[in-house]
Amino acid sequence: MFEKPHFLSQEILVKYADVLVNFALNAGEGVKTGEVVRIVVPDVAKSLALELQNAVLKAGAHPILRFLPTGFNHDYYTLANKKQLSFFPKKFSKSQVDLIDHTINIIADPDPSELANVDPKKIIFARDSRKLLREWFDVKEQKGKYSWTIGMWGVEAKAKEVGLSLEEYWNQIIKACFLDKKDPIKEWKNIAKFQKKTIKALDNMKIEYVTVKGDDVDLRVRIGKERTWKGGGGCNIPSFEIFTSPDWRGTEGWINFNQPLYRYGQVISGISMKFERGHVVEAKAKKGNKFLQEMLKSNNADKLGEFSLTDKRTSRITHPMAETLFDENIGGPFGNTHVAIGNAYRDCYLEDSSKLSDIEWQKLGYNKSAEHTDIVSTTDRTVTAFMADGSSKVIYKDGMFTV
Repeated sequence: MFEKPHFLSQEILVKYADVLVNFALNAGEGVKTGEVVRIVVPDVAKSLALELQNAVLKAGAHPILRFLPTGFNHDYYTLANKKQLSFFPKKFSKSQVDLIDHTINIIADPDPSELANVDPKKIIFARDSRKLLREWFDVKEQKGKYSWTIGMWGVEAKAKEVGLSLEEYWNQIIKACFLDKKDPIKEWKNIAKFQKKTIKALDNMKIEYVTVKGDDVDLRVRIGKERTWKGGGGCNIPSFEIFTSPDWRGTEGWINFNQPLYRYGQVISGISMKFERGHVVEAKAKKGNKFLQEMLKSNNADKLGEFSLTDKRTSRITHPMAETLFDENIGGPFGNTHVAIGNAYRDCYLEDSSKLSDIEWQKLGYNKSAEHTDIVSTTDRTVTAFMADGSSKVIYKDGMFTV
């Protein structure tokens, strides 16, 4: 059951593990001797887990493997009562945070509809109960003592969802991660150079706000003071996006999303949102609307935590993948625009965010929430930046940055 597909070579798995361990972690530098690396892998991706372990060992670091049993979630959410859903082993979890230097998470979802009939309130409640764990890791990351990355294992169900064979689906993964190249890490370093050049140009412009205009969007997003734009930095493989965490208070207008959202075992599609004074005042989905509404009820989930653009010249993803990790980085004729409702990224603060109090963080218009969900559109749009001096410049058009 847990064997790799016959068409997937060992060489590809070795390259994949090499990229995740020796590039993606530690902000593109890879793991260091003596560090502790937690490897979280669903059981169906056992073949990749072995190569990840081996890559960590060869780097002189210490692997801690955690296998996730697939197919257990439906029974858990069905049977667990409120006390069980909220159970959080605080001391055990804190000891893990203190020990772990890096985490590699692998996504593998053999049954995407497993939670389709589960009450969404139970899923959101359980997630919120574990919010403290994420905050602890965030603080450690801000101090430069922790890094993480996410990769994906292709499964038949996801391939079928997007109309691909499993081999075609894996070919998207292989190309997106440059695993078809002789030296994938070299390719990723080239992407990083492009991103750094673009980010420098955006930061130097001192953008006050941007407008996003197209047939299905008319949105204004305030970037805010003391912001920086960011690239993937290894946190996701693949990652072609360039993003920032805006001042949520300055979001106005509306946007429709032409890509479905796959989240918490749910499928939400045909999403549209309207913003006034930074809040989502109207939202609906043609499919999965009930779950969308529950998500937005989470504390501060009705505000933007991220604004992102992907340049089509960098992305090698050419097909929807029914997984946000890939869909938020899709290329195609017009690249993609996505926003995230919920939590902002602390590393989008221009200075050292670890020195900011929660009150100072809020005063700058950064959002704080247990939710962070990316929603994607791949339609044509033009993004124009407006500066404090009254000047303006188109920064993104025809799926490409113009800076």
